[in-house]
Amino acid sequence: MSRRVVIGYYGFQTFFALYIWLPIFYAYQRQMGLDDAQIFGIQGYYYLAFVILEVPTGFFADRWGYRNTLQLGALLLFVSQLFAIFQPTYMGFLFHFLLLALARSLVSGAASAYLYEHLKLHGRQTDYKQLEGNARALGLIAKVIGWSGVGAMMAWHLSLPYWLTAGAALIALFVAISLPKLPTQATAQTDMPGWGAYRVTLASPVLMWLMVIGVGVFVIGRIVQVNLFQPLLINEGFDIATHGGIMAAMTIVEAVGSGRSRWLQKWFDDLGAMLVITIAVVLSMLLMGGLGKIPVIAGLLLFAWTTGLAFPIQKQLLNDAITDSRFRATILSIESIVDRAFIGIVAWMLGNFVATGRINTFLLISAVGVVLVTVLAFAVLRGYLKFRPSRTDSDGGK
Repeated sequence: MSRRVVIGYYGFQTFFALYIWLPIFYAYQRQMGLDDAQIFGIQGYYYLAFVILEVPTGFFADRWGYRNTLQLGALLLFVSQLFAIFQPTYMGFLFHFLLLALARSLVSGAASAYLYEHLKLHGRQTDYKQLEGNARALGLIAKVIGWSGVGAMMAWHLSLPYWLTAGAALIALFVAISLPKLPTQATAQTDMPGWGAYRVTLASPVLMWLMVIGVGVFVIGRIVQVNLFQPLLINEGFDIATHGGIMAAMTIVEAVGSGRSRWLQKWFDDLGAMLVITIAVVLSMLLMGGLGKIPVIAGLLLFAWTTGLAFPIQKQLLNDAITDSRFRATILSIESIVDRAFIGIVAWMLGNFVATGRINTFLLISAVGVVLVTVLAFAVLRGYLKFRPSRTDSDGGK
């Protein structure tokens, strides 16, 4: 396995995801004259575009090549920042977020598929979760560093966070150009990649149940870390000034978890590790449930650490279960759509719980639901005696 590929993958994932403007985009748009209805309306279009584009961009990556798709995604990310800088109007921000959705959709499945296929060519696919975890950890650390100074950047030059994000996108583009090509395998012209990907997914109970495990852990992870984070802290009496420090601490702990994904291999295989991680996630949610400030902080940190551990392990299992490499990026995109659909449903339900002061009830119901879903999936997967987390699939990919 080429060291160049590993370093390049780390670099691409770090710089592509370095959205320095993320903590201040709401304030920036307000200063540019947009009102709340316009700002949140754009966010609605953004998430809708993400869902619509996810699978078609997976088709594109499987057909045109993972490396080429990474390059196009980085280029579009760069262009998207220019709209926020030079056209800070409603339409400018709308194009900014729509191009961002397209860029992220192009990269979401292609990046993971590129790394896995390279590892498989060298018989090292079992190393995937460690390398993916390292890349995720480096990206999280870079975000903590960038976000810590974003307020000062904005005070010095209003659009500087967007300029720096554009610069990061250019670095990601140059890194993607420098990555070596994968040997190609022609896709049969009589079988469009998308339909083949759906057939492969539906024909594999193992693949579908692994997606269920992903839904159980990552949907609640997104909800807690994004949607529930501030209401939970406010409910426990934390001052708003402490939120940034707590978020930074969670991000660092999550990075440590992602970088140590092999730790559980001492005692469990990957599937067993996901069950243990889920139990830890549930315990962390119970700690958050109204037991006081210290348990809430402990629960959030444990939650961040376990979700950091879970991401590379679940991706390893999912990649190992894909039986046809021609459809790898598309199948990974299908999983992403499933996750986002459930995130939307749960986020909609969460609003009522927060509005009526029942955050603790939501945490308890979610904890029970997550553990039941994961235990069921674990039991079903263990029933497939021929399934081996480390098995390889047919050679191919781009």
